[in-house]
Amino acid sequence: MEHRDYSATALNTLQSNFSIVDAIRKSGRGMNKDAIPEMIEWCRKIGYEPSEFDRLKPIHIAGTKGKGSTSAFISSILAQYLPTVEQSTPKLHRVGLYTSPHLRFVRERIQIDNQPLSEPNFAKYFFEVWDRLEAAAEASNIAPDASGSKPVYFRYLTLMALHAYLQESVDSTVVECGIGGEYDSTNILVHPTVAAVTNLGIDHISMLGPTLPEIAWHKAGIFKPDSVAFTVPQPAEALTVLRERAAEKGISLHVVERHPDLENDSIKLGLSADFQKTNASLAIAVVAAHLRAIGYTSIPDPTVTPHIQLPAEFKRGLEQVQWPGRCEVRRDAQSGIAWHIDGGHTLDSIEVSGRWFAEQISASSPNGSRQAQKPIILIFNQQTRDANALARALYTTLQSGLSTSTSPFTHVFFTTNQTFSTGYKPDLISLNTNKSDVDTLAVQRALASTWEEIDHSASVSVVRTIEEAITKAQEIAATWEGGGDIMVLITGSLHLVGGAIEVLESEK
Repeated sequence: MEHRDYSATALNTLQSNFSIVDAIRKSGRGMNKDAIPEMIEWCRKIGYEPSEFDRLKPIHIAGTKGKGSTSAFISSILAQYLPTVEQSTPKLHRVGLYTSPHLRFVRERIQIDNQPLSEPNFAKYFFEVWDRLEAAAEASNIAPDASGSKPVYFRYLTLMALHAYLQESVDSTVVECGIGGEYDSTNILVHPTVAAVTNLGIDHISMLGPTLPEIAWHKAGIFKPDSVAFTVPQPAEALTVLRERAAEKGISLHVVERHPDLENDSIKLGLSADFQKTNASLAIAVVAAHLRAIGYTSIPDPTVTPHIQLPAEFKRGLEQVQWPGRCEVRRDAQSGIAWHIDGGHTLDSIEVSGRWFAEQISASSPNGSRQAQKPIILIFNQQTRDANALARALYTTLQSGLSTSTSPFTHVFFTTNQTFSTGYKPDLISLNTNKSDVDTLAVQRALASTWEEIDHSASVSVVRTIEEAITKAQEIAATWEGGGDIMVLITGSLHLVGGAIEVLESEK
């Protein structure tokens, strides 16, 4: 590669997540057992033993729902303990946050002190890892561009993140699992201070299994001896497995109930949906245990005191957290649209999105009545899961939340995850899909057919890009002569959510 700036990074040349997930599905999950040994070998090829990542004081987060939001809460609270006038003798100096997927640009996945890596630093660490891998390939008489000379996309980013954090002297790191836990690429961590499992549900069954106990088994794979383990209230069959797996590691599992200060709304969370109180409560316990592990002995032990009295730093972190694309409302006075943006890529999470949007619709009608003609618009896609089941679940949840027999939407647009009519920005390319399905709009046409079956009154359309869907919503809003904002819900794939935010930001 001649140019070595951010635009020249070659992540999208690596084998796609779709191909590796599909290969695992076809192998009957048999490839899973090789994941960690392979990842350890990749680590060694770039010059590290997994134990060296103990220097990052990692916190490991797994789960089906809420692991990204929980990680964001944790990082936001930890940031309050960074060096300041008040923190004149801090015990931590830099906080890392590794999450996935990204919404607008890949740098979001690798954050330091709640800021994505800069483009120059992203390029620097990308090519440092790239060069080490090519040198390892050449030493083994393998062509640097040969298949298998580089890890797949998510593994590469995990290696790169851990490398960057060590180079940047990060001393507390929040690491979110990608898929599962036991065989996830991030599970090379040897000694996390804390491991936590957020809400569990059915997802990624081709890799994790079709039942909740099987999924719980995978998620609990991040528990380690001598680490503190937390979870939130779970279905009994899942909690039993989590406890058994913790016992196998010689540790106790602590179940975190909602913190009273959150339940009674004495603290206004930066992420305001009701379910975020569960994620934030888990984050409180995780941070308290982590801070005690690195020397903040004045903080109460959350394994002994279930609901610690919150220090000012905790309160600030909970209130100031930012996590775009999760129950986010953007009001555009120029177009007269209130964009409601929330990723909902599983049955459980789409139901949460539906309940949240139903609350938003009800709140916009203070007298409990809805203006029949006022447009309410849905923009939806979910390319890689059972999109039709998600669409039905969204409709049912909204109907239930609104207690009405009328259609929740006047207009429905099904789009691919392609951002612009001219194509994608490189950061927004989604390789976690079947290209043929995207090109033929197969998923979108099936979704449109499903929606027309369950909702005869809505105007249903298929469009090729997110930009086109947003433009059509704006055109509808422009014809509305009544009062109040037109409500648009953008939900489904996080790739869709990220692309929508990119389009809206580009318009500014």
